[in-house]
Amino acid sequence: MDVFSTCGKTPEQTEGQPSCPHVSPLSVGSQLGEDSFRRVVEWAPSAMVMIDRDGIMVLVNAQTEQMFNYERAALIGQSVEMLVPERFRQHHVAYRAGFFGDSKPRPMGVGRDLAGCRSDGSEFPVEIGLNPIDTEAGIMVLASIIDITERQRTKQRLEDALLEKTVLLNEVHHRVKNNLQVITSLLNLQADHAADPRLRTMLAESCGRVKAMALTHQLLYERKDFSRLDLGDYLERLMHSIRATYRGTGNRIMLRIVPPQESVQLDLERTIPCGLLLNELVTNSFKHAFPGERCGQILIELNKDSAGLIRFSVADDGIGLPEEAVLASCVSLGLQLVPLLVEQLHGTLEIKREMGTRFCVTFPNSLVEKDAS
Repeated sequence: MDVFSTCGKTPEQTEGQPSCPHVSPLSVGSQLGEDSFRRVVEWAPSAMVMIDRDGIMVLVNAQTEQMFNYERAALIGQSVEMLVPERFRQHHVAYRAGFFGDSKPRPMGVGRDLAGCRSDGSEFPVEIGLNPIDTEAGIMVLASIIDITERQRTKQRLEDALLEKTVLLNEVHHRVKNNLQVITSLLNLQADHAADPRLRTMLAESCGRVKAMALTHQLLYERKDFSRLDLGDYLERLMHSIRATYRGTGNRIMLRIVPPQESVQLDLERTIPCGLLLNELVTNSFKHAFPGERCGQILIELNKDSAGLIRFSVADDGIGLPEEAVLASCVSLGLQLVPLLVEQLHGTLEIKREMGTRFCVTFPNSLVEKDAS
């Protein structure tokens, strides 16, 4: 039964011709309203198919003909299941009945991959929107069908490109980490052959800095996340490395970490300066806070406040930093680097000289937050 498209013809084909003898099901009050509706459907950019309660197609547009490679006359009056891949047809009948039982506008098959079937049996992916239409012949369903073949191809190309980029980045971080380890080995070898104690110390300090940078690439390689790094995890690993470097102090100097209550993520751009800063502050405490056989503790705390600011502190209960000491003019290269590294983090530095020395560093969780402030 061709109840709507005037015996399956387009609006232009029916102008000036008598209509079919059946009564149109549309609840539109006038022929002008029905013509306008037919034109909207016909000129829609997506395939449009109207079916009755029995699943019989009563209206299709030109896009439907083109998409499914059928003549309009071959579709009108036929079951809509002919546009569904054969393996899905039985289930489609039940889904269709379910929609008529609770007819309201909604996408079809949410969470499922939908496919259409052309006249030659070939299949293609589709998205379908369902809209109930109240007509004089009862409720009918107008389905809008979009061929998403090109969209899925584009998605697959993007996924393939992302996978390729991930593999490449993984290889880059792996190689950088290995190269930095080679540099570390060379510095250690040079230090072993250095006769001057001061030179050995300088080489050891440089080795520690390289290790701090290498650890960043090591964790990125292990976690497979190249955008952010868990600062708490990084801190634990870095302190383990520093502790191993100063194992000669035995149990005389305790190194304790207060882990954050929640995960603290830091963008890749500032992970290395943050790691270098932690390395310099902790190393400085090991070297200068406990002269002779003095015992003591180095405490490292890390947290993130409600405003999104990251705060960490490195405190020791050693002899303390002299009141007149200015970091930028200190003899120690490590302390000279501290203000520069804080600046790279877009942060602030506070030094407290009570019961030893406490360095407190605060910086935004991301550069976006810094720019917004």
